[in-house]
Amino acid sequence: MRDLIVAAIYDQTRLITDQVVRRRGPAYDLDRKIDDVVTSKLFGYPLMLVLLGVIFWLTISGANYPSQLLSNLLFGFQDHLTAFCQRLNVPAWLHGVLILGMYRCLAWVVSVMLPPMAIFFPLFTFLEDLGYLPRVAFNLDRLFKRAGAHGKQVLTMCMGFGCNAVGVTACRIIESPRERLLAILTNNFVPCNGRFPLLITMAMVLLGALVGNTSPFYASLLVAGVVVLGIAVTLLVSWLLSRTLLKGVPSTFTLELPSYRWPKIGSLLIRSVMDRTLFVLMRAVTVAAPAGALIWLLANIKAGDLSIIGHLAGWLQGFGHLIGLDGYIVLAFILGLPANELVIPILIMSYLAEGVMLELDSIEALRALLVANGWTWLTALNMILFSLLHFPCGTTLLTVRKETQSTKWTVLAALIPTGVAILVCFLLTQLVRLAGLV
Repeated sequence: MRDLIVAAIYDQTRLITDQVVRRRGPAYDLDRKIDDVVTSKLFGYPLMLVLLGVIFWLTISGANYPSQLLSNLLFGFQDHLTAFCQRLNVPAWLHGVLILGMYRCLAWVVSVMLPPMAIFFPLFTFLEDLGYLPRVAFNLDRLFKRAGAHGKQVLTMCMGFGCNAVGVTACRIIESPRERLLAILTNNFVPCNGRFPLLITMAMVLLGALVGNTSPFYASLLVAGVVVLGIAVTLLVSWLLSRTLLKGVPSTFTLELPSYRWPKIGSLLIRSVMDRTLFVLMRAVTVAAPAGALIWLLANIKAGDLSIIGHLAGWLQGFGHLIGLDGYIVLAFILGLPANELVIPILIMSYLAEGVMLELDSIEALRALLVANGWTWLTALNMILFSLLHFPCGTTLLTVRKETQSTKWTVLAALIPTGVAILVCFLLTQLVRLAGLV
């Protein structure tokens, strides 16, 4: 009814405007012509998917070489730090905590995160400045309204691509408290930049296991499909919440589509690099440093024949097997709570039992290590799904607590996605095993 009323008001306004306003020159509106295509039912969704795939392809293809350069530079500098510690007669345990734990963790996070962020954020900001993102919100508004959510949630999800903590903060633009909570609780289903390296790596591992091809083109298609799955889960969980814990009628909003304009490159680079790339990177670095020290201690303190990490993984093995993973993977996700980008280095460190975070030379070397530890294509697929759907990182949870001022909603922000992740992986694993596909 409200939509009909709003539509009637606009129709009446258009009639009055046509009667009292005279336009000079030909009535040609380029923006409207473009919008007829961009927001049409026929081309709107395919265009969004194509743009999403192109952005991921550019990010994945362009980040490989600078990532390798940064990795060589930062890990090469470790030898100088070690020599410096030896000259100062630093105790071995302190060298381990500072260099093998904190520094290696920081080096890993920076070399893995910085190049894709430096590509992804300018591309994202370009679409934002061009005026395309409000069109995305317009296209998806009807779906979110059917799910009981608010159309502006799309804009907060776009911010979540960079960082879920930023996406949660962006939920302030939603006036309705109920719909704002819906957006906060489901923002985690949009993979943040900290999870993209894991998704990209696992996509290549999965493609290599299934079809023997690790092309960035096919990996970008798979990652784009994972993002679409995350949007579908967002809609489903919003629909369930709006009929249980957060009942209510979705509010109507009027979205004024801005004119298309060519972005100013200088302003675009400053905002995307200073306000987004460096902000997210500094947040990750701040969290990764103490996490690296803690992980090194857990990997090097022995209890009997095994490290503490080995014992913890053993306790989690039964649960991990039920959902198509193993104890080390589950433990890596738990220890990766401070920052999602830590999951892979923790996993590699645990499998190799080296006591320090290591990097592998190639995807082939990583796949060989994973296969040697019992991985199948199902394990890689479950790894992707669990990474997409599991609990938010520690920074995002702290942001949820700050925005909601509620311990209850903060706990639910962790439990709801984790429950979805466990359920999806469990059902998929049991079906595949029942069909004898692995």
